[in-house]
Amino acid sequence: MESPVPGSTLASRSSADVARKTQLPDESRILQRLRRSRKGPLKAKELAKALKVSARAYETFQALLESMEAAGKIYRVKGRRYAVPEKLNLVVGRLRIIRNGDGFVIPDGKERDVFVPEPALDTAMAGDQVVVRIERPPGRGRAPTGRVIKVLERAHESIVGPFDDSGRFGTVFPRDPKVSRPVLIPSGEEGGASAGDVVVARITSYGTNRMNPAGKVERVLGPATDPGVDILSVVFGHGLTLEFPPGVEAAARTAAARGEGPGEYRIDRTDLHVFTIDPADAKDHDDALSIEELPNHLWEVGIHIADVSFFVEEGSRLDVEASARGTSVYLVDRTIPMLPEALSSDACSLRPDVDRLAVSVFATVDEHGQVSAHHFERTIIRSRHKLSYEMAQEVLDGDREIDSATEQALRALERIARSLRSHREARGSLDFDLPEARVVLGGQGEALDIRPVVRLDSHRLVEDFMLLANEIVAREASERKLPVLYRVHDPPPSDRVEELRRFLSSMGSKVPKGALSPKDLQAVLLQVKGTTREALVSRVVLRSMSRAVYDVRNRGHFGLAAEWYAHFTSPIRRYPDLWTHRVLTRAIIESRDIPEAWGGEVLERTALRSSQSERVAEDAERESVTLKKIEFMACHLGEDFEGTISGVTSFGFFVLLDTFFVDGLVHVNSLQDDYYVYQERAYRLVGERSRRIFRLGDRVRVRVARVDKEERHIDFVYVSGRETNV
Repeated sequence: MESPVPGSTLASRSSADVARKTQLPDESRILQRLRRSRKGPLKAKELAKALKVSARAYETFQALLESMEAAGKIYRVKGRRYAVPEKLNLVVGRLRIIRNGDGFVIPDGKERDVFVPEPALDTAMAGDQVVVRIERPPGRGRAPTGRVIKVLERAHESIVGPFDDSGRFGTVFPRDPKVSRPVLIPSGEEGGASAGDVVVARITSYGTNRMNPAGKVERVLGPATDPGVDILSVVFGHGLTLEFPPGVEAAARTAAARGEGPGEYRIDRTDLHVFTIDPADAKDHDDALSIEELPNHLWEVGIHIADVSFFVEEGSRLDVEASARGTSVYLVDRTIPMLPEALSSDACSLRPDVDRLAVSVFATVDEHGQVSAHHFERTIIRSRHKLSYEMAQEVLDGDREIDSATEQALRALERIARSLRSHREARGSLDFDLPEARVVLGGQGEALDIRPVVRLDSHRLVEDFMLLANEIVAREASERKLPVLYRVHDPPPSDRVEELRRFLSSMGSKVPKGALSPKDLQAVLLQVKGTTREALVSRVVLRSMSRAVYDVRNRGHFGLAAEWYAHFTSPIRRYPDLWTHRVLTRAIIESRDIPEAWGGEVLERTALRSSQSERVAEDAERESVTLKKIEFMACHLGEDFEGTISGVTSFGFFVLLDTFFVDGLVHVNSLQDDYYVYQERAYRLVGERSRRIFRLGDRVRVRVARVDKEERHIDFVYVSGRETNV
């Protein structure tokens, strides 16, 4: 029997597998019966009788109920009776901690977020899967309030932070501001750490609401002042793994040595004029482009993606490792790859002048960007050039010569890319062209500068064709009902829509009432394009969006205004792309049946795990950049900068600097000329006596007053700005 997760054991069979093999009701029937129960919570025997579970299968049925309880899908009350959480005024979800120590539980279902004050968190930490009891219903503009009554799954097995041994116990103070409780280290468990060292401590006890958690030092990263320790703390703090196990490295080397020539399922396309366009320092090249002119003013565009699934076989050690990692992580000073370098930077990388295996999407397109046909091939290609975005841009601008074939191909691709972009814009696709910054590091990992990232037309060109391939693959998979992971992006939730509507109204932009469409938001972005408000409005609109996730159901992509969308074009660095390659090549190119074990709960878990891995990677990447920005700003203490108010709260306002794209807080306590009142609906602070206003979008001049790398924030003081009064 195939395991539900590649490489898993029979002991980890899913509840759906158990139900199917023993003819038990599946989870959905159990949940439906509990929701419809007029007697309230039901005992296991009552539930079994209602669902016609045989006496022979009763023991297995009990085990199924226990597994559902452990996952938080059902809850057991007094008298060993079961009910669904919502019937008991309970909500199951993931805990998020905010800056002041309070929390919000983000439900797994469609319930509203639940506010949990710090005293009601019990032993729960940020990221834990918890059960919370609603103690106060929602009010006008207020989330329901609850109390954590059970932790289903711990997000933190270890914490990272500075070690102190000044008391009877050693203490590790978590560097993650969302994990507020220090961890006590008993005598003998210090692991050789000295005061001031940054350490990794494994939690051995989560304590109680009155007693701190306890742990054991497992790794000493080094003194907090040593270069590179800050980024190592990010790596271990987010549970990332730098090294691959020796067995996985060996498996990668063995896989890399595999070869395949043309055959029934592999077509030699080395005659195509193929080239890659990537960042100048890229080591892995997982996509390439080609274009050929056809009769009747048509073009065949080839979008060639590294055939990673050929090397990473389903259920292999490599596959298990890639699935566990989920994605490559791009920190400010290093990359933590999803696959070992023998594959990611060599055998799977579409290097120039060597034959490489690819999965190619060929689209027949006219000059107006209309796609009339497409097909898929497993190919052998040979890249002619490794172009950087800057080189490609110089060719497009007429400032560089490579060879006539490459130059003509780039210009033809650009014309079609612009047409594809116009089609997406016409249906309402959103383009957040926000300024980005890159931290420049020195030889010791120290921050030397912060420079803007320039988005070139060559970036857009590649993006346009990757989007095209992803949409083609998603539509094909949807029509064939293939078990792929869709990239879904839901419309903004109603509460955020109302907040956005209030903000836009304060900025002079109007949007229709009711639910917003992509075209509505696109119109707002076009109104402010090229103005001083563009960056701010774009940021606020982006914050109002739902988070894009992976799902087994195709729910469309709101931001792209796309009916079908899936990730396909980066299998070297994203597991969902690798999964989709595996399904597509087997079902479409090889016309083989898809194993039953690739669907159902297996696919559900893969989608959830991939979304979680992506979230961890994004948080780690953002934190690594933030640390280096803070380190850089420490060199500018006392200096003045121009900026824009990017956020307003009851405790002050945040300012985004023009020069370095760094955010800092002007605390309300530093505004000593008056007492300021926060007007939430107007996004502003107003002086009680002076009536001076600080509102979202105002231009101000601030001074760097304090930099705290441990607390992850920068404090500004207000110097001057546009004087506004009520």
